[in-house]
Amino acid sequence: MTTVSARGPGPGTPLLALRDVRKSFGSGADRKVVLDGVDLDVAAGSCVVVVGSSGSGKSTLLRVVDLLEEVDDGQVLLDGEDVADPWVDADAVRARLAMVFQQYNLFPHLRVLDNVTLAPRVVHRVPRAEAEAAASAMLERVGLADKARAYPDQLSGGQQQRAAIARALVNGPELLLLDEVTSALDPELVGEVLDLLLSLRHEGVAGRPTTMLVATHEMSFAREVADEVVFLHDGRVHERGTPTQVLDDPQQERTREFLRRLR
Repeated sequence: MTTVSARGPGPGTPLLALRDVRKSFGSGADRKVVLDGVDLDVAAGSCVVVVGSSGSGKSTLLRVVDLLEEVDDGQVLLDGEDVADPWVDADAVRARLAMVFQQYNLFPHLRVLDNVTLAPRVVHRVPRAEAEAAASAMLERVGLADKARAYPDQLSGGQQQRAAIARALVNGPELLLLDEVTSALDPELVGEVLDLLLSLRHEGVAGRPTTMLVATHEMSFAREVADEVVFLHDGRVHERGTPTQVLDDPQQERTREFLRRLR
């Protein structure tokens, strides 16, 4: 088993790079191509936002990066090393990444503090006192210091999603993956989560910029937070560029059609 080092990207090397990544589900007549030769770079400290219709492949793209799905072909490069190689230690890779899902996935029988400390204590063997100190600091960072002893069902949807983000960040991941994190929220709760992500983008965590790969349908958020917007359609990258380029002056008809439907 190959262990991927956590040395940080070299000069000119993106933290994450996808090269001709392909993924399909099913076989024969039922085979569905979900990712069809995707190329993508995410530089350290940057935010890349992936937009596209439901079924375009956004969630599968993030799951491939987090090694929750195996690629059929292509490379997923972390610091230039192919982590899609079956001989790579997947747990070592995931220790460097963190993913926040559409659903909060908090354990309902554990308090918020215990949800946030579970991975540091069980997976990384961090002593309880040290883990709880780090978790308390992170809960304060996301505005939930007063909810540490509460259970998930005592929190609003927005608070639960902020707790899930705290859980993802407490281990200090190099790359934060966010999969439509506002899609399960009531409209009035969307803003508080997006405000938190915007704060993380501008201020970072523990003095270090937060590198993000985000799948979202929130175009205003993409415009405000992204360094690059990538439009995914039928598993292919059809257009990429700055938020102004892609959202205000798209060059591809499929991109223009997608944005017209949103408006």
